[in-house]
This record gives sequence, C-alpha cells and structure tokens, in this order.
Amino acid sequence: MPTNTCLFNQYQNAISSLDPNSLENGYFPEDLLIQKQGSFSVWYSPFDYVNPAAKIVLVGITPGYQQASNALRKAHQVLMAGGSIEHAKSESKKFASFSGPIRNNLTGMLDFIGIPQLLNIPSTKAFFEDQTHLVHFTSALRYPVMINGENYGGTPAITKTPFLKHQLESWFAKECQMLPDALFVPLGPKVSESLWALKEKGMLRGDQILDGLPHPSGANAERVKYFLMKKSRDALSSRTNASVIDQARESLTRKVNNAIARK
Repeated sequence: MPTNTCLFNQYQNAISSLDPNSLENGYFPEDLLIQKQGSFSVWYSPFDYVNPAAKIVLVGITPGYQQASNALRKAHQVLMAGGSIEHAKSESKKFASFSGPIRNNLTGMLDFIGIPQLLNIPSTKAFFEDQTHLVHFTSALRYPVMINGENYGGTPAITKTPFLKHQLESWFAKECQMLPDALFVPLGPKVSESLWALKEKGMLRGDQILDGLPHPSGANAERVKYFLMKKSRDALSSRTNASVIDQARESLTRKVNNAIARK
C-alpha cells in the first residue's frame, strides 16, 4: 500500500471520468479501490487535504458512503470546471465534512466547553463559514473503510485489528505529526481509543486530546442534550450514563480552560 501523504494524483483520472449519478446505493467504481482484505475494503475519496494552520482537529471514525460520495462529486465538479488539484482537494473535503444535523450538535458542544474563547471567535459555527482556516476535518481511518460492503462503524476495534491499525498509522498518524500544536477532538469512544494508542507511540501528547464528547449524531440526541445541560439527570433514560458524561464535561472544560490560560 502506498505510504505517501496524498493519493489524489493517483486517482485524479478516475475522479475526472466518473459519472456522479452512478454514486448511488453504496456503489464505488472499481478504479477507486485502494485495498481489499477479507471482509474489509478501502476506497479512495478525496480526504487527503491537511490544513497545517488548524488549531482544532475534528476526528471521525471513517468517512461513510454518503460523505465519501459527496466529496467525490465535489472534486469532480471542481476538476471539470478547470480547478486545480489543490482546490479540488480542499473544496471537496470542506463540502463533505460533518454535514447535516451532526454539525449543529457538534458546534453546540464545542461552544459549551469554551473553544470560542480559546480561539477568539463568536462560535465554532465559524469553522464552517468564515474561519475554516482554524479547523481540520479528518478521520482516524482517512479513506472510506467498508466491511462486507457496509459502512464500518467501529467493530472490530481499530487498535486490535492489524488491517485497520495499518490504515490508522499509514495516514492519520502522519496528519498528527503535521499538526503538533493542534487540539484533537475525537468523536466517539472508538476514535478516542485510537488517539490514545497514538499517544502511547509518542505521536500525540495527552494534553492535545479533548476526548469525551458524546457523538454528535442525531441518534445520540439525549446524551448531547444532557452534556449541554438542556436535560435533567432524572429525566434520562436508562441508556444514558450520566456520571460518564458529567466527568467528560468537567475534564473537557478543564483542559480548554488550561489551554486558554497558556495563551
């Protein structure tokens, strides 16, 4: 498998020639396949771009099919309009990253723990508007990983599966090295586990990892509301562990306050 930090050049012709209307129902053109092993397959979608000026890094687990197809469509559009490779990479990643309802939950929680005060912005909504230079969007598994043709959701664990661990260390670890002063926000416990594994290898510092946010997906609405103190503890269902969220809220706020004090 290639170990360079960007595969866009290798797949540029495939992106230029693809039919955007074909990206339906989980279909990827075969010429976008990076690697396959057993039930796993890894596909190219333009998530190569790294923003070296970023102060905050938002880390998902891996691009899902919808996110990946949006990025491919955007890159195709930019290239067909005569745009440069760099423009296609940056625009496709911005367009596809954390789109939909997940964005409001995410920015609400980041605002709550004090990221706007750290960066001197009114709200982290600016990450998606006029302050995109402050943020880097990425995934522990940079390129879309499918398992039996379906989106990979965290099982089996990245750090305990050699094929997935190789993806983590081949791509995301290199991004960490390019962002030595940024704060990393993992979305979900599986991503947190991956970041702490890289910390053990000396690729991240513990004070860079802002872990503990409930995953901002719409399906996690109750935990998000409780984190934001918009729902009382006694109104929670049995599925929500209030103590874990309380501890995460306190730890995250403390880490951000410490970062503000160091400015």
